[in-house]
Amino acid sequence: MQGIYTSPSGKKWEFDLLHPFPIGIPFEGGSALRCFNAPPISFAPLQSGNFIGAVDAGSPVNFYDVKLNPHGNGTHTETVRHISNLPVFVGEVLPSYFYFAALISIEPEKQSNGDRVITLSQVSNAFININEPVESLIVRTLPNSRDKLYRDYSGTNPPYFSEEAMHFIRDQHIQHLLTDLPSVDKEQDDGLLKAHKSFWNYPQDPRKDATITELIFVQDTLKDGLYILQLQPLPLQLDASPSCPILYPVLQ
Repeated sequence: MQGIYTSPSGKKWEFDLLHPFPIGIPFEGGSALRCFNAPPISFAPLQSGNFIGAVDAGSPVNFYDVKLNPHGNGTHTETVRHISNLPVFVGEVLPSYFYFAALISIEPEKQSNGDRVITLSQVSNAFININEPVESLIVRTLPNSRDKLYRDYSGTNPPYFSEEAMHFIRDQHIQHLLTDLPSVDKEQDDGLLKAHKSFWNYPQDPRKDATITELIFVQDTLKDGLYILQLQPLPLQLDASPSCPILYPVLQ
């Protein structure tokens, strides 16, 4: 079954709805994946009086409580409310769930201080190969090992985006940025959050309809190029929500 999407240039693109490629990391109980010292995600059956909400405990249903931190436990989508008190909730910002997207792969450059950074030159060079205006950008970092699915990033100083690179991305009218990094900013930056602020143009003129999705995983079988992105976070009245983005290759 094919879908048709009209890109920002007005061109119509066909994509195969029967062959989706999820790029979200599952929220699994006991998973080692976490960042910023967030506690692990946990699932536990509700207990109320003699009732225990687990079939294996004799209940007719499974009825579990879930404890998680969207930013720290898996793939999540966030709005400018992440860095502000603006009433911009993740469940309210998406006018559509489908977007024209480009996937690029970048190996962050090692700096003299040991940091690994996605730089302006890397991003601008990658855009040379994008021949169509896109609404969303997916950045896959290299090397792309599968331990991204269960890595504990806390205290490891992961790679991040430079402020200049993020300014460039914003200037390309990217509304939705996705990355496999735990944050677009440095793990410990004294609260400066330069990349977040640059992308959302905060506080000058905040982009209330723009989102950042972090901690994705894009398998190597997906090549750099154009895709249709389905972005669908939970409708939570929060700054961030667990998310399961899906890519559909466009049919040339």
